[in-house]
Amino acid sequence: MSVYLRDIPLEDAKERLKQALEAAGLWGILSIEQISLDDGALGRVLAEPIWARISSPHYHAVAMDGFSVRAEDTVGAQPSTPVVLAYGNQAQYVDTGDPLPDEFNAVIPIENVESLDSGREPAKNPRSPKSIRIRESVTPWSHVRALGEDIVASQLVLPAGHVLRPVDLGAIAAAGHSKISVSGKPRVAILPTGSELVEIGSELKAGDIIEYNSLVLAAQVREWGGEPRRYDITPDQFDMIRKRVLEAALENDLVLVNAGSSAGSEDYSARVIEELGELLVHGIAVRPGHPVILGMIHAGKKTVPVIGVPGYPVSAALTGDIFVEPLLARWLGRQQLEHSIVKAKITRKVVSPGGDDEFMRVVVGNVNGKVLAAPISRGAGVITSLVRADGMVILPRGVQGLDAGQEVTVQLHRSSTAIEKTIFCIGSHDMTLDLLAQHLVGYDRRLSSANVGSLGGLIALKREEAHLAGSHLLDPADGMYNISYINQYLSGIRVKVYGFIDREQGLMVKRGNPKGIESLKDLAGPDIRFANRQRGAGTRVLLDYHLNLLGMSKDAIMGYNHEEFTHLGVAAAIASGRADCGLGIPAAAQSLDLDFIPLFQETYQLIIPVVHAESSLLEPLFSVLQDRHFKQDVLAMPGYDVKDMGKLIAEV
Repeated sequence: MSVYLRDIPLEDAKERLKQALEAAGLWGILSIEQISLDDGALGRVLAEPIWARISSPHYHAVAMDGFSVRAEDTVGAQPSTPVVLAYGNQAQYVDTGDPLPDEFNAVIPIENVESLDSGREPAKNPRSPKSIRIRESVTPWSHVRALGEDIVASQLVLPAGHVLRPVDLGAIAAAGHSKISVSGKPRVAILPTGSELVEIGSELKAGDIIEYNSLVLAAQVREWGGEPRRYDITPDQFDMIRKRVLEAALENDLVLVNAGSSAGSEDYSARVIEELGELLVHGIAVRPGHPVILGMIHAGKKTVPVIGVPGYPVSAALTGDIFVEPLLARWLGRQQLEHSIVKAKITRKVVSPGGDDEFMRVVVGNVNGKVLAAPISRGAGVITSLVRADGMVILPRGVQGLDAGQEVTVQLHRSSTAIEKTIFCIGSHDMTLDLLAQHLVGYDRRLSSANVGSLGGLIALKREEAHLAGSHLLDPADGMYNISYINQYLSGIRVKVYGFIDREQGLMVKRGNPKGIESLKDLAGPDIRFANRQRGAGTRVLLDYHLNLLGMSKDAIMGYNHEEFTHLGVAAAIASGRADCGLGIPAAAQSLDLDFIPLFQETYQLIIPVVHAESSLLEPLFSVLQDRHFKQDVLAMPGYDVKDMGKLIAEV
């Protein structure tokens, strides 16, 4: 038998396995399957992102039991001067969830209405009176869930690699999907070996060891998204172990051979792997868990990884954490599971072998505001030490111990404190941000964006509430974007300005352009209802700039104060009939089947404080900005140019 170096460093062992898997084409999602939402979708991993097919709600929905009205008919209603509305043409009874009748634009809750059979007498049937009396006016769209309030068609609902929760299933259904693409569950064979092992529930005699490692490993595999299969115990006979391993490899994607406590069982595993394929590693410098074996075997036309798992229960469970979970994460297309961490003071002196990475189990407590970590049993056979442990302290190779009171980092098993890997982007809305979020998933980052407008993004940077802001603020004095605003709002904060996209802006109108709108001048028409962006939005600044050039008054535009917070929000307002047109981008128009009238070309940039631009958190962001696949995805949407994407434009 060829013998690899025993007890090689953990990172070297991981690298050997990775290289072997890459060579075999097994370093990615193994398979994809289509399932329905009610067919065991909970806990599955999305293999493809979910983009909304429909808006939710897909109509203007009544949000309260009451009476639908026209808001303008309620003007002047006060406790001392009530307003009476005729039932039928001025008010109609509606239940929660009903479509809002076309002629009305608000709802008054039933408890705020006095139903009348005449001008003064209470109605016999409060749901169908002759008239109603109200003592408070309402604003347009009060107690109405407007089309797209929750989800707007075409938006990213969930990224690929997301593990589905119960609420996710509802969101996917609301977005118009009944089937989803998920990663196929990797099949994992678990083969317990050892002549001293007996089944759970057996009558025990001296020397018998209850075989429960396969139970723990199977539960780990199931929790991590795999499909485990526990095989019967195989005694310490080389030919039987060889036969069972080959059978398991033909039927599964991964084989775990759990050796008994004897050295002979471990040697059998290594010999079997070498005979059927390639032995990669025989022993890793990890405590507990020295006798881990890694290899690849050939079963028919398949190449299958095999992990020889130590027999001691703590070592077996940790081998699952260290090797099996990361491999299943890779095959499922999700991120590896991570423990929350906390800084703590060790309660007593600890001696550790300097040549091993040691996984030390601890219990954690808070005493007088001080977080403490107390080591517990270090025996590889003490399964209850894992049950009791609140977390794990990893002592790296070269560290021979800890002094009492020394600060350590604890990987928590019970706490909800998670390592944050989220990039916060606050500022102007653009649909490419959803694409950016999707691509960042592959770089172990999550993009969380809030659409508050370009100016709001700069203010968020000033308050240290964001890592970056998307902005397209045009300075009418020099025609430059963002620089003058940065000088005004971010004084004292060093920032870098990066190119992101150039994009078209224009008027979005209903398909066929029924109102014949051609330019901004048409917005002053008496029957043109406009949907605007919120104050501080770059699109609104752009609009005001061009209105000023044309000498047009804002007051001449019906709906100038009708504010939406995203381009998709404006598009939804037009598609639903709440507005006839609005300024936006062609991608938003395309998403809701609107026509687009191009007017302007503008620059959208990323404003990043230097402290964040030079941080490791944002490193993947710059990788994505240089990724040709990301640029191709952006260019696949209408109206975009990426010639300056990722370029440093200025440092202010």
